[in-house]
Amino acid sequence: MEIGCMWMRRIRFRPRTLVLDGSPVPSPYSLFFRESISQASLKPQPFLVHLVSSQRRSISTAAAPSPANPFVPIDEGFSFTGASENIGSSNNGSKVLLKGMNYSELEKWVQSHGYRPGQALMLWKRLYGDNIWAHHGDELEGLNKDFKMMLIENAEFKALSLKEIRTASDGTKKILFALDDGAVIETVVIPCDRGRNTVCVSSQVGCAMNCQFCYTGRMGLSRHLTAAEIVEQAVFARRLLTSEVGSITNVVFMGMGEPLHNVDNVIKAADIMVHDQGLHFSPRKVTVSTSGLVPQLRRFLRESTCALAVSLNATTDEVRNWIMPINRKYKLDLLLQTLKEELRFKHNYKVLFEYVMLAGVNDSDDDARRLADLVQGIPCKINLISFNPHSGSQFKPTTEERMIEFRNLLAEGGCVVFLRLSRGDDQMAACGQLGKPGTIQAPLLRVPEKFQPALKVPA
Repeated sequence: MEIGCMWMRRIRFRPRTLVLDGSPVPSPYSLFFRESISQASLKPQPFLVHLVSSQRRSISTAAAPSPANPFVPIDEGFSFTGASENIGSSNNGSKVLLKGMNYSELEKWVQSHGYRPGQALMLWKRLYGDNIWAHHGDELEGLNKDFKMMLIENAEFKALSLKEIRTASDGTKKILFALDDGAVIETVVIPCDRGRNTVCVSSQVGCAMNCQFCYTGRMGLSRHLTAAEIVEQAVFARRLLTSEVGSITNVVFMGMGEPLHNVDNVIKAADIMVHDQGLHFSPRKVTVSTSGLVPQLRRFLRESTCALAVSLNATTDEVRNWIMPINRKYKLDLLLQTLKEELRFKHNYKVLFEYVMLAGVNDSDDDARRLADLVQGIPCKINLISFNPHSGSQFKPTTEERMIEFRNLLAEGGCVVFLRLSRGDDQMAACGQLGKPGTIQAPLLRVPEKFQPALKVPA
């Protein structure tokens, strides 16, 4: 799609609109106009809605889609944008938020207050290690009295407030956290009998990608999470649930949001998580997922030692343009070619392809054969994921029998492939079910005619 063929219109929603210092938070659609996503600080103000079409038209003041007609044409895109970042400081006056700093930053901050680097290490271990996971000054046992008093006066220990924990029938835990600005995010802890307990962390409040099968995408994007707010989810998971489910061994950035849309804070948070004197997650057990933001994906592979997952979900641009609008900017060929180029420089590294199976949409024998062909030459594994229904989508899950047939076709094509069963779906804690859309939601895109029978959509 050529830039010269596009148009943009803006619609203002008076009740809760956001003005963004003249520049909206980048979305899959504003990405047409920028090669890379800016991480500049943005002030929360009235919501802007951006609609992009592949055909040139005059600017219109047409109303937003009504609930009675929730579909918009497939050649139109949509994103709610509005974000603010608060990376280094606390809302509590001039106090610094400790979990917003990586180790070298913390060490410099401690030294700036007249204390030795060794005391920074002792503090780091009490924040992230030694089974302390300190949230208060009175939990800093063993620190110098004066150092401890300085911390209480100048630092904030917690980036999140616990709101609620919900337990699904299979033992999955959904944790709701309140942020300083009143927003709520969700984190999921997935226990496993084999000792592989995973925390699924969020990276944004909402999401701008508008993937059609994802409940979080219905929310639009409110703002990025800071590095501290991301790291704190893993700290809370260990602090709250280690005694109940055992050690939390794995982290996946697969909660609310597109992680690489918030690439600065995600890379920083992952770096904090793998520090060997702190949380000490293995880099291979910290997995960052993306819908396919190619420049940010390239940067992540070059700067981070953590694992990468790519949410693929389609084998043709036609289908991916519909169910994952980011594909209109970064086509399948570009995404896969970038992976081939970048993985040449990574030793013993495999990317994980995630494939949400949608009945009648992307689960045919031809899809399986195309998928096997697409990933040829890329060191990878494939996760086949059962679609988890929710009120914001008309998709249906592929049957388990069909998923097994699809898996077998991939295996015959030489792929390493796994079936991933739903966890926590009875508490809306499963893949694609997180978040709580408000009264104003991102619209559903019009279903291509050939898929309308599968979704039982009137022609």
